[in-house]
Amino acid sequence: MTWQGSTTVRDRIFAALPYLLPLIDGLGFGGFLFEQFPALRGIFLPLVPLLQIYRGVPFAPLIIFFGLFLLVVRNTDINYFIRLNTMQAILIDIALILCSLVVPFLANVIQVPLVVETLYNTIFLAIVIACVYAVSSSLMGRDSEMLLITEAARMQVR
Repeated sequence: MTWQGSTTVRDRIFAALPYLLPLIDGLGFGGFLFEQFPALRGIFLPLVPLLQIYRGVPFAPLIIFFGLFLLVVRNTDINYFIRLNTMQAILIDIALILCSLVVPFLANVIQVPLVVETLYNTIFLAIVIACVYAVSSSLMGRDSEMLLITEAARMQVR
C-alpha cells in the first residue's frame, strides 16, 4: 500500500486521470437511470465534451487504450503509482467491454424488461462506484484495493 506522503500531488492527479476511460465507457449502461432520474445527468454533464471527442474520433477508444498501455503501463520511467492505477483503469475497462458484449445477448435471451434494466443499472453503478473509489484513493496517495483487479494490475506492472 502506498502511503499518503510518498507520492507527489502531480503523481496523484495523473494516477486518477485514467479512470475517465472506464467511466466514459460505462455511461452507456446508465441510460435507464438517466431516464428515471434526470438530475443524475447533471453529475455527468462535465464528461459530455470528452464523450463527444471519444466517440466522434474514429478508433479513439482503441488508440487511447493502447496508448495508455504501451506509453504509460510499460514505461518504467513513469512512477509505479501512476502505472498501477493506469493498469487498474484498463482492467476495469476490459471488464466493461466484456459486459458490453455479454449483456445485449443476455437481454435478448431474458426478454424481461425489469431484469434487463436492473442488470444495466447494476453494471453502471458498479463502474461509477469503482471509479469514484479508485480516484479518491489515488488522490489520497493510496493504492485502491479492488478484488482481483489490483492483483492483476500488480502482476502486469512489475
